[in-house]
Amino acid sequence: MIKSDTTKKTRTRLSPKARKNMILDCAAKLVAGEGVSAVTMERLGSEAEISKALVYNYFPSVKLLLQTLLTREYRHLRRVQLEAAESAETLEQMVRRVTKVYLSYISDRGLIIERLSMEPSVANSGDPNKYGRDPAVNYLAEILCDNFNIDMEVARATVDISYGMPTAAGQYLIHNDINLQTIEDITVAMILGSYQAIQKRYETSLKTLLKRPRNKAI
Repeated sequence: MIKSDTTKKTRTRLSPKARKNMILDCAAKLVAGEGVSAVTMERLGSEAEISKALVYNYFPSVKLLLQTLLTREYRHLRRVQLEAAESAETLEQMVRRVTKVYLSYISDRGLIIERLSMEPSVANSGDPNKYGRDPAVNYLAEILCDNFNIDMEVARATVDISYGMPTAAGQYLIHNDINLQTIEDITVAMILGSYQAIQKRYETSLKTLLKRPRNKAI
């Protein structure tokens, strides 16, 4: 009898969470390399070396899968930003560290987020607050409020608007051949400049006036 040299490949049994993340990892790779249109259940099954039926078991549709992937990307990004902010001891350190982790993440995975967010059915999947932006904005606004005597409403608006600067910097980084450190330095300078300008304006013209009761004529 001739013995076969082929051996059966043993499959590793993954937990449902690990299997789900593996499928999402394969989808992220396809989105980054070929675009959103490359993501199909058949292709995912092939990439993950599982059946198409098993992919459907975790994600009933491609739309839901892509929405879940975008949510995962944003949640992770907001989490590392918040951790960076909590580790800082000065305002400049906080802005620098939050900007650095954001731009580093965008440099690595920004194309995935950009391509997913350009799909209306994916990007408009729900309240953006579920990505953890609001807690991060509130945390930074409280720091401005407590340390620089800026009203919380003004501080929150300042931080929320300043969030657009790293986003714009990330877009520039994706589409231009420029040094990451240069973009980081520019962005940090712009954010700190805006905070300092708001603090100065708040001390002179934005602060709500305290008025004494007007004496009525007898």
